[in-house]
Amino acid sequence: MELLGYVVGETTVNRAVFISRATPRRGQYVELFYDGKSVLGMVQGLVYGSVSLTEDIHDPAVVEKIRRLEQGADSYLKGVISILGEVDTLRTPDVPPPPGTEVYKARRETLARVFGEDLGRTGRGIRLGVLISEPSVPVYLDVNRMVSRHLAVLAVTGAGKSNTVAVIAEGIVGLGGSVVICDMHSEYADLEFSNGGDVNMLAPRINPLHMSHAELLRLLRIDAGAHKQERYFRRAWRKALERVRKGEGADLIQLAIEELQSELKDAPSGDRGSIYGVINKLEDFRDRYGDLLDYTVPDVIDQLRPRAANVLDLGSLDEEAADAVVSHYLRRILQARKERARGGGGLAFPILIVLEEAHILAPRDRSTLSKYWIGRIAREGRKFGVGLCLVSQRPKALDPDALSQTNNKIILRLVEPSDLRYVQQASELLSEDLLQQLPSLNVGEAVVLGLMVKVPALVRVDEFRGRKGGGDLDIVSEWRSEPLEVRDEDLLEV
Repeated sequence: MELLGYVVGETTVNRAVFISRATPRRGQYVELFYDGKSVLGMVQGLVYGSVSLTEDIHDPAVVEKIRRLEQGADSYLKGVISILGEVDTLRTPDVPPPPGTEVYKARRETLARVFGEDLGRTGRGIRLGVLISEPSVPVYLDVNRMVSRHLAVLAVTGAGKSNTVAVIAEGIVGLGGSVVICDMHSEYADLEFSNGGDVNMLAPRINPLHMSHAELLRLLRIDAGAHKQERYFRRAWRKALERVRKGEGADLIQLAIEELQSELKDAPSGDRGSIYGVINKLEDFRDRYGDLLDYTVPDVIDQLRPRAANVLDLGSLDEEAADAVVSHYLRRILQARKERARGGGGLAFPILIVLEEAHILAPRDRSTLSKYWIGRIAREGRKFGVGLCLVSQRPKALDPDALSQTNNKIILRLVEPSDLRYVQQASELLSEDLLQQLPSLNVGEAVVLGLMVKVPALVRVDEFRGRKGGGDLDIVSEWRSEPLEVRDEDLLEV
């Protein structure tokens, strides 16, 4: 084993300082042997110092003289070890390490065991990448705990979020699992897995026949206190459905408007304003969401494929329309899994729902249709096999309740101080030392936390080997490839 240094000073069961003989790597894992046990730790802070060259020296000539005399002999490297737990159990040790305890570089076999080698071997985990400090050690995620306890993938733009999502989706499909990706910017429109996994593209359409009254009321913007409007709408919608079943037409919106218009002549004068209000809201609903409505589209549950990445391409929609479609999917998926749990038909397989641009669908400062169902799934999904993966480059704009209920986090590079603090408040496992690592991460590097890993990890995420969109455009190449347009006036002789 490679000896790195010795513990010095005062220690606790969670923290120790050591003097190093060699320069540890960022996120280096170490082993300490004391109290009859092997204990795993992570180097989370390093300070290079000199006994002679202190900050009290203000004359460069003195520095040069000491350098010639000492030649670095009195330099030291001091590090902080965050103690993660006993290697066998990962429980917090009962006693702190005694001063003078030897600090060794963690053995590869120890790290492989801790970071899920058995999960990969037994097919209960997916590979995310490798340890930054030990690239020979792969990191596997416990899929059961990832799906049941939800996940957040957070980073600045260009840090590797979509690559991370693609790696996770390919791994889940490779295990025989199912994913729904709500793709706000068509980043996965050309998704193709390198392992031949199935990809099912979904059109952003809603069949009004499968919409609930509550959902329609929200989309129609009929307030909870507008009891007359709600009563007239429910009655008109019920009659419109009956007419569709009798074959009298297929356009539910138009039929409902006709039913309301027929009620105007017999309605009390005090109710006519309410009826006109509902008619206006139905017409506005048709104007806003007309492109989304399709009476030929099967129910959401019938469109989902098992053992596949089901990609809902929302790139052609504005934010309001995308919110309406996503909320419909969230509601139907949760309800269908509940039906399955009660012994009915429903949705036969558990599923992970990936929400790209989650700060748009579940914003911090306003209500949306999706935000309600995201909250419901965050609270109830564990019992019914519905998992959430919230993906965002603006964590501070994301609803704190939704973010705090994601017990697993993959945090790639973050720079904005307010984002960093917001994420730390939402994750009790993100220590100050790990927080300070986030701005210095390279593209594709991440801090991984939560129940899906046994201990926090600094990971270099694998590069997705399949095909997807979403990369940066080569602006210069596009400029150069654009044919030069010759104007008539350019051909005129001066």
